[in-house]
Amino acid sequence: MPKRGKKGSVAEEGDELKMEPEAKKSKTAAKKNDKEAAGEGPALYEDLPDQNTSPSGKPAILKICSWNVDGLRAWIKKKGSDWNKCSENKLPAELQELPGIPHQYWSAPSDKEGYSGMGPLSRQCPLKVSYGIGEEKHDQECRMIVAEFDPFVLVTVYVPNADRDLVRLEYWQCWDEVFHKFLKGLASRNPLVLCGDLNVVHEEIDLHNPKGNKKNAGFMPQEHQGFQELLQAVPLADSFKHLYPSTAYAYTFWTYMMNARSKNVGWRLDYFLLSHSLLPALCDSKIDSKALGSDHCPITLYLAL
Repeated sequence: MPKRGKKGSVAEEGDELKMEPEAKKSKTAAKKNDKEAAGEGPALYEDLPDQNTSPSGKPAILKICSWNVDGLRAWIKKKGSDWNKCSENKLPAELQELPGIPHQYWSAPSDKEGYSGMGPLSRQCPLKVSYGIGEEKHDQECRMIVAEFDPFVLVTVYVPNADRDLVRLEYWQCWDEVFHKFLKGLASRNPLVLCGDLNVVHEEIDLHNPKGNKKNAGFMPQEHQGFQELLQAVPLADSFKHLYPSTAYAYTFWTYMMNARSKNVGWRLDYFLLSHSLLPALCDSKIDSKALGSDHCPITLYLAL
């Protein structure tokens, strides 16, 4: 499958006048290629057309979207519903009356409006819906909803951030341990589709300037190790990485500061992780980086189940 977001080589005016030794040119070109391979260049990511069939040729019949919209009411004003953080009794009417999506399940902290929360929306009624990870100190932040369907269990999650200056790193470590145990228990009974903002980068290629972010939340060694252990222990597969392992510049989050989005200075923090038994049904895993309305963009999974 071809790489996405490949950056072309552009010659600058006057290049023909530069008389650098051949060895120096090769070194410069190699350094440039290394930076591009690590996702450090300014290139924009271009999503490929949807792949609507599985490896065995079966058509995709299931589509799941995930989007950290960074505040539902603000998102609606930005026409995000054409795609929050707010309490259920303050949901915008536009969301409560979405045509063709009768099943909605909302969860948000009652004492910290705007802090966290989530709401899976479904055309199909789940067999069962449960809230939380099973421990009060974590569940009071309303970071997980589990919806059981016939062929799989959908886990929607908003993983806590270690926060600026890493003030919540210890809390995140506690959450991460419980999170792994919870998912292993679910996966022992049914295949999993885990989606949401996991607040961690998978590999260096998945963020701009990895060398400069090794001490920042989202790419700390502890967080990176925790993510690798999650993939191995449950086990789960990163659906985007499974299909496009060498693709650079593919990000899902950009800070609002310093025109980061227009420069594509971003991080891939949002994921669809799958039980390995579901990989034969994987058709595509998309990043819609052009969709606006939040500091994150939506991601979409296609399965042939």
